[in-house]
Amino acid sequence: MSKVLVTGSNGFIGSNLCKRLIDEGHEVSALVRKSSNLHFLEGVPVNLVYGDITEPETLPKALEGMEKVFHVAGLAADWGPYELFEKVNFQGTKNVATAASKAGVKRLIYISTVAFYGFGKRNVTEEFPPANNLIPYAQTKYLAEQWLWEFRKNTAMEITAVQPGNVFGANDHTFISKYIDALLTGKFAEVNHGKSKTCPVFVDNLVDIILMVANQPGADGNAYIATDGLEITWHEFNSVLAGKLGVKLPKTSLPYWLAMSAARSFYTVHQFLKIKKEPFLTPYRINNGGKDYHFSIQKLKNQFQYTPGTDLNTALQKTVDWYKASAKN
Repeated sequence: MSKVLVTGSNGFIGSNLCKRLIDEGHEVSALVRKSSNLHFLEGVPVNLVYGDITEPETLPKALEGMEKVFHVAGLAADWGPYELFEKVNFQGTKNVATAASKAGVKRLIYISTVAFYGFGKRNVTEEFPPANNLIPYAQTKYLAEQWLWEFRKNTAMEITAVQPGNVFGANDHTFISKYIDALLTGKFAEVNHGKSKTCPVFVDNLVDIILMVANQPGADGNAYIATDGLEITWHEFNSVLAGKLGVKLPKTSLPYWLAMSAARSFYTVHQFLKIKKEPFLTPYRINNGGKDYHFSIQKLKNQFQYTPGTDLNTALQKTVDWYKASAKN
């Protein structure tokens, strides 16, 4: 089929995307740095190409002959200096898009985020404005997406953005593996009894969405919120996950104000002492667990009649199976 390039190919979302693209018959080039950990790509027949999105001179050769670029690479964290997020998420995106346009790429699919819409809201749509006081990750992802829409006015290359919610699934060592660790060891607590609405998206469903919009002419110039479309609270999510693990969900719950006070203290101490290691708690994590963080996928439904292919029970069972298998290796 087509020749495509995936940035961030060795990461959580990127590796799952590469596997699916290969399964569908595409010739996949995986952009990696020479220092990249390639564990998630082991056994995946991709063409490794070396480059760095923050080094524009390394990109033209990697983009030769590509029809589509899936720009997944980015710095996703709730801790770190703004300058680093700007370099990777904002400037890196500009570098990829500029080089892709010059190389004659037909479409760029940018993996964005819902994080810039903020917390304390339900049924957020793509028309909502960004929140104030964003963390550097969310702010730089928003700036990159806005830059892309301006760039699109002056290029023949089509551009589509996908804005995922809280992604989970195989190869997720950032969120779900740590979350399961906490559940299994009893070092787990909900915020406000987990009553807040949340926005899970199983990585297989996310890949479905990415590939769907990548092939739809009407998706050019559009951004799409990508979640599993569930009306679900954290407590409901946690209860299903605990059931799949065969453990009881801990009853420990922290009031939002107390959890946030602790998170701010951790954050302030780390900033003051210039500690590079991420704090145990951050305001972002407490907001994610203690305030409504819920989004509408009505745009996907209206335009493409989209429905998630994997339900929550199956998704969490597959995730637990992966977790147990990876723990043995």
